[in-house]
Amino acid sequence: MNKDDTEILKEVQKNTRMAVKAIEAISDKVCNDKLSYELSRENLSFSKLHNKAVDMLTRESKDVYHPSAVEDMMLSGAINMNTMLNNSTSRIAELMIQGNNRGILSMCKSMNHHDNAGSMTMEVAKELMDFEEKCIEKLKEYL
Repeated sequence: MNKDDTEILKEVQKNTRMAVKAIEAISDKVCNDKLSYELSRENLSFSKLHNKAVDMLTRESKDVYHPSAVEDMMLSGAINMNTMLNNSTSRIAELMIQGNNRGILSMCKSMNHHDNAGSMTMEVAKELMDFEEKCIEKLKEYL
C-alpha cells in the first residue's frame, strides 16, 4: 500500500464518518417515517464502507484518520442552524443531498490528486461515490 492508497482510504474514512455523524445529528428532526427509514439504511451502508476503509488501513499498519472534536461540533452546529427555522422533510432531504454532493466532490478531488493508488483502493472510493449518487437520487423524491 502506497501513500496514495493511504490518503484515499483516509478520505473514504473521513467522508463516511461525516455522513454517519450527519445522519445521527439530523435523525431526531425527521418526521417522515419513510425518510427516517431511508436515512437509517444509508447510515448502515456508510458505516460498512467506513469499516472497509479502516480495515484496509489497519491491515497494512497504516495510520487511520483521526477526527477532531471541533469537526463534530461544527457539523452538529451547522445542522442545528440549518434546521432551526425549517425542519421540513424537504429541507432535511435538501441538506442531505448537499452533504452527498460535498462527499462526491471531496472523493473526486482525492482520487485525482492520488492517481497512483491501487485498484482495490480505487474500487472502495468508487463504491462510495456510486452510493452517494444513489442516495441523492432517492432523496430527490422528498424535495
